Amino acid sequence: MSNTSMISEFVLLGLTSTKELAVFFFFIFLLAYAAIMAGNLLIVICITFDSHLHSIPMYFLLGNLSFLDMCLSTITTPKMITDFLREHKTISLWGCMAQMFFLHLLGGTEMTLLIAMAVDRYIAICKPLRYTTIINRQVLLGSVLLSWSVGFVHTMSQMVFTVTLPFCGPNVIDDVFCDLPLVLKLACTETYVLELLVIADSGLLSFICFILLLMFYTIILVTVRRGSSGGLSKALSTLSAHITVVTLFFGPCIFIYAWPFSSLSVDKFLSVFYSVVTPLLNPIIYTLRNQEMKAAMGRLRNRHIRSRQIF
Repeated sequence: MSNTSMISEFVLLGLTSTKELAVFFFFIFLLAYAAIMAGNLLIVICITFDSHLHSIPMYFLLGNLSFLDMCLSTITTPKMITDFLREHKTISLWGCMAQMFFLHLLGGTEMTLLIAMAVDRYIAICKPLRYTTIINRQVLLGSVLLSWSVGFVHTMSQMVFTVTLPFCGPNVIDDVFCDLPLVLKLACTETYVLELLVIADSGLLSFICFILLLMFYTIILVTVRRGSSGGLSKALSTLSAHITVVTLFFGPCIFIYAWPFSSLSVDKFLSVFYSVVTPLLNPIIYTLRNQEMKAAMGRLRNRHIRSRQIF
C-alpha cells in the first residue's frame, strides 16, 4: 500500500450536541478541569510542605495518586474542551498515538499504585506494630518506581504493535478522545489478535486487579471485626475512601476494555467519567473524609496568612 493513501488525522465525533449545548458543555468541563487541577494540586502541595504528613507513608502514595490524576486528565480533557467550540474535531495520527500511549502509561501506573495503597492499609491495620519497619522510605520509593515500570510495560506491550498498523480507510472515532478499542477498528488490516491482546492486557488485567483489591479490603475488614467494634468503625471510615476510589477507577476500565469491541453507547459516557469525573472526585473523597488532610490545609493556610503579615 502506498504512503499517499495513508490517513494523517482522525475525526473525533465527541459529544454530539447543538451549538448552544456545546457552549454549555464547554463551560461545564472547563470548570471541572479547573477543579481537577486545583483540588489535586492542593493535595500535592499540602503533602509536600506539611512536615506532619511526611511521617505518614500513606500520604506519599496519595500525593503520587493526585499527580497521576492531574496528568491523566490533562491528556484528554483540554482537547475535549476546545473541541466543543470547533466544527471540525480532528487529531493528527501521531497525536492520537501519543494520547493512547500516555493514557495507558498513566492508567497502568495508577492501577499499580492503588494496589500499593491497599497493601499499605493492610499492613497499617492488620500489622500495626510492624508497620514502620515494613513500610519505610525505600519501600515507598520502590512502590512508586514499580508502578511507573508496570505502566510503561503495560502501554508499550500494546502500542508497539498499534503504531505499525496501516490506517487508510475510515478515520472517524466515535468518542471524545483516542483509545485502542475504537482506533483498532479503523486499521485496514486484520487486528483480531491485537484486539485479544487489548482485552487480556487492559480488560482482564483491570478485572483481576479490581478483584484482588476487593479481597485485600475484605481481609482487612474481617481482621478488624474480630477485634473491637470501635476498631471496625475506624477501619470503615479509613477504607471507605479507598474502596470508593478503586471502584470509580476500575469500573469504567473494566466496561471499556473487557468488552471493548461492541457498539455500546455507554462507552462514551464511561470515557468522560474515567477522564473527568474520577480525577474530580478523588480529591473530594480524600479531603472531605480525611481529618488529617483538613488539618494540613488549615496549617498551610495559617502559614500563608502569617507570611503575608510579615511582608
